[in-house]
Amino acid sequence: MLKDGAMPKDGAEKIAVVLFNLGGPNAPEAVQPFLFNLFNDKAIIALPQPLRWCLATLVSHRRAPVARKIYDQIGGASPLLGLTRDQARALEAALADRGEARCFIAMRYWHPMTEEAVLEVKNFAPDRIVLLPLYPQFSTTTSASSIAEWHRLAAAEGLHAPTHALCCYPTDAGLVEAHGALIRAAIDRVEGRFRLLFSAHGLPKKIVERGDPYVWQIERSAEAIAESLAPAYAGLDWTVCYQSRVGPLDWVGPSTEDELRRAGAEGLAVVVVPIAFVSEHSETLVELDIDYRAIAEQAGVADYVRVPALGVGPAFIDGLAGLVRHTLDGAADLCSHRGGRLCPAGLKGCPHG
Repeated sequence: MLKDGAMPKDGAEKIAVVLFNLGGPNAPEAVQPFLFNLFNDKAIIALPQPLRWCLATLVSHRRAPVARKIYDQIGGASPLLGLTRDQARALEAALADRGEARCFIAMRYWHPMTEEAVLEVKNFAPDRIVLLPLYPQFSTTTSASSIAEWHRLAAAEGLHAPTHALCCYPTDAGLVEAHGALIRAAIDRVEGRFRLLFSAHGLPKKIVERGDPYVWQIERSAEAIAESLAPAYAGLDWTVCYQSRVGPLDWVGPSTEDELRRAGAEGLAVVVVPIAFVSEHSETLVELDIDYRAIAEQAGVADYVRVPALGVGPAFIDGLAGLVRHTLDGAADLCSHRGGRLCPAGLKGCPHG
């Protein structure tokens, strides 16, 4: 990133790369408003206002004490913003060949939120903007919500620079390589037979049944990573499972808890991969590292090894830089890592229509 006040090279294009992520509370008192913002998103709860506002107020009030206890286990706050800043700095360095490329962070439910990022980007006055969700797999509840919010607020602020959105990159080579390296290091720590568990944040079945492509893309990510590992691990035993179920709705499965119990019954060790999370946060540091480890021990799992999130691993950051270049060079308003639509025609939630 150029120092404040520095001028870009003559003729160099100014690129703003906007990194989208969920966000997380930065203090115990931020937990309830963070939860309110989450549940007040129509992509999460599809009720009209003011019903959604009322329900979000009720649910956030009831869930806040439990959520605070979760964050208490990792110092009272989410580490997500700091880790995303690390990724932003690493990506800027990787894009040094692309004129003046500066990364901005737009969190969906806590600061710095989208409206703050819009103002920062407007002040930067870029020639072009790339919207880059830090969700490799597209969902109407994550990437779609963030992209829609960006376009709404950018239009309201008069930010009209040409904007290109990358919707998804579930089987991008950099993503697959980065996961593979971390998984191989984890497997080296396991003795005896093991099963690879690709654990993703779950979704209610009704969202998937409406055509949300998230589960289909999670499965493609797992397949691509398992295929990359196959030459080194003949007969690799792996499966996809889902964590973080909340509330009484019917969620996609199998659940991570059930897969841990199945592995324990079969006398297997497990290597757990956070397949949908590119940074550490409460779902990895508490749910996977503490809660599910305890379930695994109770279930008789022979060994429990958790693979780290991708973070600023070189293959992942280089992959993101390649995705930014690909998005700019393609110049489409919306693209996947392969250019056009990835999803089968039946998945109506695909942003390519």
